[in-house]
Amino acid sequence: MASLNIEPLHPELGARIAGLDLRKDLVGDVLESVREAIDTYSLLLFENQSFDDAGQLELTRTIGEPEPSHVARGEGKLEYFGTIGNVQPDGSVVGNSHKKTIFLTGNNMWHSDASFKETPAFLSIMCAYETPAEGGETLFVSTRRAYERLPEPRKAELDPLIVIHDYVYSRSKVAPDAVSPQLAASLPPVRQKLVRRNPRNGKGSLFVGSHARAIEGWSDARSRALLDELVDAAVAETHVYTHRWQPGQVVFWDNRCLIHRGAGYDADRFRRYMRQTRVRGSGPTLAE
Repeated sequence: MASLNIEPLHPELGARIAGLDLRKDLVGDVLESVREAIDTYSLLLFENQSFDDAGQLELTRTIGEPEPSHVARGEGKLEYFGTIGNVQPDGSVVGNSHKKTIFLTGNNMWHSDASFKETPAFLSIMCAYETPAEGGETLFVSTRRAYERLPEPRKAELDPLIVIHDYVYSRSKVAPDAVSPQLAASLPPVRQKLVRRNPRNGKGSLFVGSHARAIEGWSDARSRALLDELVDAAVAETHVYTHRWQPGQVVFWDNRCLIHRGAGYDADRFRRYMRQTRVRGSGPTLAE
């Protein structure tokens, strides 16, 4: 195994890895060491990187199978990128009142990327190009550590539970018509384990967030009470790592054991352009 230059970012998650050029160094023992670091730290920060879409897609394929965009799929297209920000393909910007900006405010709720898919995303990869001078941070929390803090009897209660994750449910919180009928039809509700385990180290984590609608077999009220309780305990201030984006940064985060949310920014004042790809998970959580 290669030795990485690792600097922890927070007591519960995250590490800065220096000295790697992600466009050429992820091979052999270095790649395996990065995989191990993902399992250990859940979030990896690489700075001073130079990317474009072609390079980012190649990087994504180095880690695993790229996950198609669910939004593009709902429009009958195959794409692998999502833009986080207000800069459009022609370089123009949209402001706070634009429907695209409003739709992206759904990312300001605590969530795990693509937990609403039968096979949810493993890793998200974000490349930052333009970042606002104020706001626009992303907050991360380890649901692995949240699970570890629970007493053993509570873990035993939670381990067998199944949760229904529903994209329409979560995005409808942003606006009633936020999801088109075509997109809704392509993303029916799915069943996920409440407690997942990392296949390499066996550690458990809570699979929760804004897409988690209800616990299978429970009433809506009882479901909401438990799911909200778990998230509220997980995201207490001391457990949160706040990432302040800078151009040239690339961040990997593990959706199996992290939830995150955007802090928001003023799209009328600032430009923001970041590109995200995802690595598909290994299979349905029910088969883990």
